Amino acid sequence: MLPLFKVAILGGDGIGPEVIAEGVKVLRAVETLLSGARFELVEHSVGAGEFLRSGDPLPPATLERIREADAILLGAMGLPSVRWPSGVEMTPQIDIREQLDLFNGVRPIRLFHETHSPLKGYGGAGGHPIDFVIIRENCEGLFSERRTPRPSGRDFETDTMKITRRGAERVCRAAFQLALKRRQHCTLVDKANVLPSMAFFRKIFDEIAREYPTVTTDRVYVDAMALFLVQRPESFDVMVTENMFGDILSDLAAGIIGGMGMAPSADVGETYGVFQPSHGTAPTIAGKGIANPIATILSVAMMLEWLDDPETLRGARLIRDAVARVLANPDHCTADLGGKTSTTQMGDLICQALA
Repeated sequence: MLPLFKVAILGGDGIGPEVIAEGVKVLRAVETLLSGARFELVEHSVGAGEFLRSGDPLPPATLERIREADAILLGAMGLPSVRWPSGVEMTPQIDIREQLDLFNGVRPIRLFHETHSPLKGYGGAGGHPIDFVIIRENCEGLFSERRTPRPSGRDFETDTMKITRRGAERVCRAAFQLALKRRQHCTLVDKANVLPSMAFFRKIFDEIAREYPTVTTDRVYVDAMALFLVQRPESFDVMVTENMFGDILSDLAAGIIGGMGMAPSADVGETYGVFQPSHGTAPTIAGKGIANPIATILSVAMMLEWLDDPETLRGARLIRDAVARVLANPDHCTADLGGKTSTTQMGDLICQALA
């Protein structure tokens, strides 16, 4: 009997269901090419829309059903108009990361075509490649006390940058293990010149680095990294950083390869994995058929790779190769890349490239 992988499908809000539909289309297409793997897809309602229906963006019963899956494919969640009484948006995707202990946020950044980047001299014949990965610690850092009740009536607020030994060790080790599979270069991004929490993070990074003597390391302050990602992105391979720094740098990095619609992601832990595009719900373009599904489709490839079966690994390679073949044609661009290819047309093109 072929192995059956159960995948929880969380379409979410805004453009989430639209890009997830194309990700599922590609998953079903690659499934027909795999002789040793099948997928059972189970949809669940989560997000701002679910809050408006039931009063909870992530019902406990739904979370328990999600835990039964082998992997989780997520579109996007949250809407600017749907907020908690405190004024912050609902972020069930962050709740899922924390409750499933998805400490390792993996953000691959790859330029597929020179016309996608606002930078000169990248991609194309003779151009520098852009191909690196940001590893973001997902469960601590500046997000650590976001749900902590606050006293009322005071005229200030604070957020705590929390770095624990356990949290820093495991995310740094994950970054080094990934670097071993790539170009064996790992960069720490911190603010250790100012913040004691970051000096502590650096101390642990240095300790873990000694376990990986073949991996070259460097250390860059986060403000300098924002500059270097624009000036010389080709010089980086794997970088590891704190939660908020990773959140910001991931968006900047997506901008140099064409935008958020080109940036996939994985949030993984010891047991569970969530795979989603790095972008948000983009409510202003929802329903117009112009959202870029590439990030979601590449997230499907990341999911197949994480499942770590010989056939799912082959499926991941097939999807990435198909995406590269489609995007090699500069006419195959969605609106965010300056083209006219629709959401569904892009999914169809990748399915055809698979075939």
